[in-house]
Amino acid sequence: MSIATKTGDNGTTALMYGRRVAKNHPRVEACGAVDELNAVLGLARATAEYDFVRDNLLAIQKDLVTVMGELAVAKEDLTRYTEDGFPRVTPAMTAKLDTLVKEIESQNINFKKWATPGGTRNSAMLDVARTVCRRVERRGCDLQSAGALINYEIIAFLNRLSDLLWLFARWVEARRES
Repeated sequence: MSIATKTGDNGTTALMYGRRVAKNHPRVEACGAVDELNAVLGLARATAEYDFVRDNLLAIQKDLVTVMGELAVAKEDLTRYTEDGFPRVTPAMTAKLDTLVKEIESQNINFKKWATPGGTRNSAMLDVARTVCRRVERRGCDLQSAGALINYEIIAFLNRLSDLLWLFARWVEARRES
């Protein structure tokens, strides 16, 4: 089987379970934005100097597979998705991010003023990831507004993730300054 199926040559793509939609469908836009975020996080992880950042980014990337999987399913197929044993985004996933936020904030990271991205290569990549994450969040909100998103925990997870990415960037910069 080839990666080039040619089934999308007409401008459509398949969601999980085979429903075909336009490639610019809001659900496809959301999945594409998550895919982009995961790629940017991979780049941030590859440039990370600290295991703390590298290890946590890898765990987050794995959680993003769950986010994308759930977004790739039409609302009508979500029950089947769950019955097939695929994981959904849960409050526990968001809580893991909350724990990291608290851990970084407890280290007196300064976040009282605007930050200018680019203090280090890695912090710049983390800031790019943050901005992509905010776009993913907006795409999720588009689905929510259209009544096509059932699990609002996805929005909470993405919101917390963008905050965490901002803190990671400041944490990396603080290490450079000390």
